[in-house]
Amino acid sequence: MNNEIYEVRAPKKINRSNLIEVIVPGSKSITNRALLLAAMASGTSTLKGCLTSDDARHFLTCLKTLGFPVSEKPDGGLGSDITITGFGGEIPEKKAEIYVGSAGTAARFLVAMLAFSDGEYTVSSSEQMKKRPMQPLIDALRNAGASVECMEEEGHFPLHIIGAKDKSLIPSRFTVNIDKSSQFLSALLIAVGTLGKKAEICVAGSHGLSYVDLTAEMMKSFGISPEKQTADGQVQYLFSGEDRYNALTYDIEPDMSAAAYFYALAAVLGVKVYVKGVSCHMLQGDTEFLRVLEKMGCQVLGLNSADEKICVIGPEDGRLKGGFTVDMSAFSDQALTLAAIAPFAEAPITITGIGHIRLQECDRIKAIVNNLTALGIQTDEKPDAVTIYPGTPVGCDIETYEDHRVAMSFALTGLRTEGVRILNPSCCKKTFAEYFQVLEKALGALAE
Repeated sequence: MNNEIYEVRAPKKINRSNLIEVIVPGSKSITNRALLLAAMASGTSTLKGCLTSDDARHFLTCLKTLGFPVSEKPDGGLGSDITITGFGGEIPEKKAEIYVGSAGTAARFLVAMLAFSDGEYTVSSSEQMKKRPMQPLIDALRNAGASVECMEEEGHFPLHIIGAKDKSLIPSRFTVNIDKSSQFLSALLIAVGTLGKKAEICVAGSHGLSYVDLTAEMMKSFGISPEKQTADGQVQYLFSGEDRYNALTYDIEPDMSAAAYFYALAAVLGVKVYVKGVSCHMLQGDTEFLRVLEKMGCQVLGLNSADEKICVIGPEDGRLKGGFTVDMSAFSDQALTLAAIAPFAEAPITITGIGHIRLQECDRIKAIVNNLTALGIQTDEKPDAVTIYPGTPVGCDIETYEDHRVAMSFALTGLRTEGVRILNPSCCKKTFAEYFQVLEKALGALAE
């Protein structure tokens, strides 16, 4: 593989009696939340098995620039153990410039933290991140008393932030719209936890809340438990103001978004795949993708029990079931994964609830439609949905649009299609730099 093109090689020989064992990095979603929670806690936390991707690197560099003591050492696998000393919600450096790259979590989470500080900051980003929405979070922070100036285009990076300074004067009631991203709510939840007083966050708009549930569960581990209430369709979170973030040692789960590609490999090739550390007890909403694979005719062992070892076994004849509609609003990172393997199903598959993925690293619905069309597969596109029809893909170059998930997902289509080439495979370094090496190792195990 070079930095420009990765040619997917469909395996010529498959030993279906072999169990493929895969190791993936730590969860991006959990790593980035843990980094912020540790920085907001009082004392020194150790985060074990952190993801060391571009996104996490940007987050770490930002924390260091803001004055937080950080140390890192390899964990012997694909990640690192990171130690962070926090100062009870205070930011050591009162004036700084930080760069968040293309990391959506770093961008949203750090902006909320800075807005509740007593400092002055400039936050810049990659050109890709400049295109992603920020307005709903900016509105919520301005209403809380922070000065958030959009230095180029309103609602987008770069930002100049003057914190609300006196936390006692920050309002106790917040409203945030999550139509475009649940990260706005997660960012506000973590930041409000530092206020040390009774508070309420009201949620406007609609979006899958699985990642918000993950945020709340992690906050609980660090010492603060917002109470989620739902009445007449209105969701709100209440803070008692009596708890504080505390330092601790925290184990990062394997990244379920990464694991899903290898479970999908099992479906495409009719083999058995186990990903180390994945269990039915994990916090990440992407575990729901395993239910989708069941719908497609795969066996998923260990999903409904205390068994820590989840194994997916694909149909030996390679015939996947279709003819269903699935709302993926709560685990939309896997919309691309499902779209990439859906052509091998016996009937059409419709993915709904994914309008917001048009505003991620790229317009992911367009990426699905454009690449499947290039592969010779029929699709029907709607503003928040896509239907994929069965077919026999043909070789083509996959345009990745600088999006790691496009690259990783469509490599799966190439496992049963000659001539599939992934353009700009190095975009995977955003979350999983070793993806293609791990994929090749897994395919090598099939032939043994």
